[in-house]
Amino acid sequence: MQARGPLMIEHRLIERMLNVIQRMLERVEQAHVIDPFFVDTAVDFIRVYADRTHHGKEEDILFRDLRKKDLSSEDRQLMEELIADHIFGRTTTKALVEANIRYREGDAAALGEVTAHLQTLVDFYPVHIKKEDVVSFPAFRAYFSEEEDLAMLAEFWEFDRKMIHEKYTVVVKESEAK
Repeated sequence: MQARGPLMIEHRLIERMLNVIQRMLERVEQAHVIDPFFVDTAVDFIRVYADRTHHGKEEDILFRDLRKKDLSSEDRQLMEELIADHIFGRTTTKALVEANIRYREGDAAALGEVTAHLQTLVDFYPVHIKKEDVVSFPAFRAYFSEEEDLAMLAEFWEFDRKMIHEKYTVVVKESEAK
């Protein structure tokens, strides 16, 4: 398996969650309410899986290694665009969390913000994923030897192995601070 393999597999799970969110948004249109705990679950998935786990491998490993290469101006711009996309996703998710808190506290008007941010993520991620699967991953693969690619794949597995510990260390620290 090439290093891009796990990233593409992760994309499929992200797409499945986006489908779940879209179905929830369709129900919200009819009922005019949303379960704030569902939003919490979606946020947790986006933050931990899509952003920290998936984008973490891209930013902390793939992009780090790409910065050491003599990239074409187009590929360097593509990498920077992907990083900007990741930041956009984080900013949108943060705004979603803030709106969901207001909604949970009784601000019915925040429902529109919650659903708008969820819809933004549902619309954004498929375009981002396609850009990675179809354009950037094949282009970036050309910069690495077989040995470098395999070393990156091994580092991806090690990154994943540590993620559960990272997540729950944060959970405990946040709980201790309360």
